[in-house]
Amino acid sequence: MPVSLAIIAGGQSSRMGRDKAFLELGGLTLIERVLAASADLGQSETILIANKPDQYRHLGLPMYTDILPDKGSLGGIYTALTQAANPATLVLACDMPFIKTDLLRFMIAQLDEETDIVVPRVDGYPQALHAIYRKTCLAPIRAQLDENRLKIIRFYNQMRVTYLDEADYAPYDAEARSFINLNTPAELERARMLIE
Repeated sequence: MPVSLAIIAGGQSSRMGRDKAFLELGGLTLIERVLAASADLGQSETILIANKPDQYRHLGLPMYTDILPDKGSLGGIYTALTQAANPATLVLACDMPFIKTDLLRFMIAQLDEETDIVVPRVDGYPQALHAIYRKTCLAPIRAQLDENRLKIIRFYNQMRVTYLDEADYAPYDAEARSFINLNTPAELERARMLIE
């Protein structure tokens, strides 16, 4: 099944105090690290969901602002699925610096016509911004957005979900670092220590 890749970069970065996407870690910005890890997955397109497109123009990617403003990450996923050219979209947050290419390939390999979502879980909790969604998710996401219920995983119980637990992804990421996202200066410092 052809897959699109969408990087979600529309967040407020309020706890970090500055735009997370352009924080530097190991000589690259966070968004550059995500793009490098996901560059060669066989996707037919890579798109960026960003509400300040001028800041991201240097990346040379097609960009889309949120169709429904102020709806958080769920609104970003909705925009990504709406704009993507393919029936399935791998959605990644821009602030996950330790994404593993082999794990992403493994996730794509789990996708089939009987699956609406492929998502890893850590301690039983789905990593919703490191997941694959099909366009079949659009209607339930829109219904949830219209009710202003913004917790991403709330619509999962209506979909056919393939969950990947620790035993599934351990061969690709035994320490589950792929799912570390950076929200605060303290988390950024811990990530710098991990890189060193």
